Amino acid sequence: MPADRFSTATRLRAFGARAAERVYRARGGTVRAPRRSRLTGRAAVLALVVCSLVVALAYPMRQYVSQRTEIAEQQRQAEHARKQVRQLREERARWRDPAYVEQQARLHLHFVRPGETGFTLPDGTGEARRPSGRASDRAWYENLWDGVDKADRAEGGGSSAYGR
Repeated sequence: MPADRFSTATRLRAFGARAAERVYRARGGTVRAPRRSRLTGRAAVLALVVCSLVVALAYPMRQYVSQRTEIAEQQRQAEHARKQVRQLREERARWRDPAYVEQQARLHLHFVRPGETGFTLPDGTGEARRPSGRASDRAWYENLWDGVDKADRAEGGGSSAYGR
């Protein structure tokens, strides 16, 4: 037998419980059992299992969602690539047409047919002549030399800064 059974504290507790039962019976009430916690051992184990499942499934679910997002992005890129392929095939078909090739050669390379006379204007356009003072209308090397000349004139009368 355990030694606790005969201790004073144990006897007082048992006596108090019996006395409380008698008082409740005398009043016509029922005996209340001491209030226990609502969390039983089974409920604690169930909560632990549910938490474990949530933790175990959180990472795979995150991976699943990120992979679905990546798949959607790859599908968008594939559709964009298909559109580009379609456009390039159409352009290739245009370049197989001799009339289109001739049009592009006349436009970009200034080719002319035999018997035609081609004219190239100094400002690079085929239109009415514009004032040639603008830098965008001239060749790059002309702009370069004009810049050197302007810088030289700004230094003081035609001599360079190194010759002083």
